[in-house]
Amino acid sequence: MSTASDGKGMPMAEINVTPLIDVMLVLLIIFMINVPTLTHKVQIDLPQPNPNVTNPPDETDNITVRIESDGRVLWNDNAMTMDQIQYYLVQAGRQSPQPQIMLSVSDQSRYQVLAAVMARAKNAEITKIGFDGSER
Repeated sequence: MSTASDGKGMPMAEINVTPLIDVMLVLLIIFMINVPTLTHKVQIDLPQPNPNVTNPPDETDNITVRIESDGRVLWNDNAMTMDQIQYYLVQAGRQSPQPQIMLSVSDQSRYQVLAAVMARAKNAEITKIGFDGSER
């Protein structure tokens, strides 16, 4: 504890900030060294453009699967059960070329319904799935 310089010998009520600054600089150096190692890259195989294809896919080949906020699933605006969706997904997976399945999800929809539809599409070997981001 330091004393005042006026000679009275009274303790000073000041905080020594030098150790605090030393600790903060050490922490800053540790974070600067560790942050680049915490960020990791995710390898994504993006599709490459095919120069032989000149026409984009026909929009009529799209099938719209819409999931409403109340849990209903609509196949091209027709209400279906999950078993019916599974049947139609299997039929679409067998077509050559496969139609594109466009998923349209309401903001209030349950994730479990979307996950169930996507799992059934994967099991039906659907390779072209997209998300419709348009406002409804």
